[in-house]
Amino acid sequence: MRRFNLAVLAALTLSTGLTAGPAQADGGQRPLGIDNCSAGACHFDVPPGTYDVTVRLGGATGSSTSVTGETRRSLLPETAAPAGVRVTRSFTVNVRTPEGEPTGPEGTPGLDLTIGGTAPALAGIRVTPATSRAGAHTPGKTPVARQILLVGDSTVCDQPGDPYSGWGQQLPQYLRRGIAVANYADSGESTVSYLQDPRLWATVQPLIRRGDLVLVQLAHNDKTTDEATYRANLETLVAGVRERGGRPVLVTPIVRRWFNTDGTLNNGTALLVNGLGVNHPEVIRSVAAAQDVPLIDLTAKTKALVESLGVEGSKVLYLYNEKRDNTHTSAHGATVYAGLVRDELVARHLVPEARVRVG
Repeated sequence: MRRFNLAVLAALTLSTGLTAGPAQADGGQRPLGIDNCSAGACHFDVPPGTYDVTVRLGGATGSSTSVTGETRRSLLPETAAPAGVRVTRSFTVNVRTPEGEPTGPEGTPGLDLTIGGTAPALAGIRVTPATSRAGAHTPGKTPVARQILLVGDSTVCDQPGDPYSGWGQQLPQYLRRGIAVANYADSGESTVSYLQDPRLWATVQPLIRRGDLVLVQLAHNDKTTDEATYRANLETLVAGVRERGGRPVLVTPIVRRWFNTDGTLNNGTALLVNGLGVNHPEVIRSVAAAQDVPLIDLTAKTKALVESLGVEGSKVLYLYNEKRDNTHTSAHGATVYAGLVRDELVARHLVPEARVRVG
């Protein structure tokens, strides 16, 4: 991480309006502002929930600042501020326990943010419980989900360590304040194990609120699941989301970077056809059509992108250079793939256009 702009931080520590919070038992106010930050990091002692974060960026010299939080989630893309100019950005973050993968360690209580970027300068920060404003329904318009829950595997989850990153881990940076990503994807999970493990679907389903989006991408680990079972499991997840008043969205899996000699990915390994001959993307498309569920065909999107980049150019999307891994994505690849997901959500009017695009 680059050196944090401590001069800016010190100058604004006493600034009024940078603290806010619920009254404590002694009648005082708990600071939820710049006083909670030190060199490159901020910690807020808040219970699990959803929080709006507003940051003011910039300093005496030109700066470029990004914000990550909790288990390496990208919450704000690198944002430039010219010398002497303050730039305000806002986002909404989900705080939960465990803070990363549902079967992983609990993590650190409260909200933890890391201030990064090539020349970071944090001039102010404010954390408040999320309002319901973004979830309000406007007559004649599609209601905006205030919570997007993710059900998936290791290609989606909040990966705990470098160089791994799931696309769900990168998705928050593309979204406006008022929409939080609650990533309940978990490494190694199939449709079978996700439904069976009480830490997964049995925990996630009660959290779904009316109008919430629930994105489901499970296929990579259904290597021995027969077609009838796979289809039934997807239908169970769809029905479970709707039972809670949520809005299911089925997502076909990202491709594996497994090229044919002609430079295409037209093979079972790349396109996730399992050993029983089950074509996972095709089954997902079929279930989406039969159940009238929005479909994000991430298999088709990532196939087109990887093939366009070619054998060498596509290596940066995956962990080929670091791990000879052609299934899991790098932070760059996860960011690109998260952008594809977000574009599809916007195109279907499931989320609004972000104020600032990544990249």
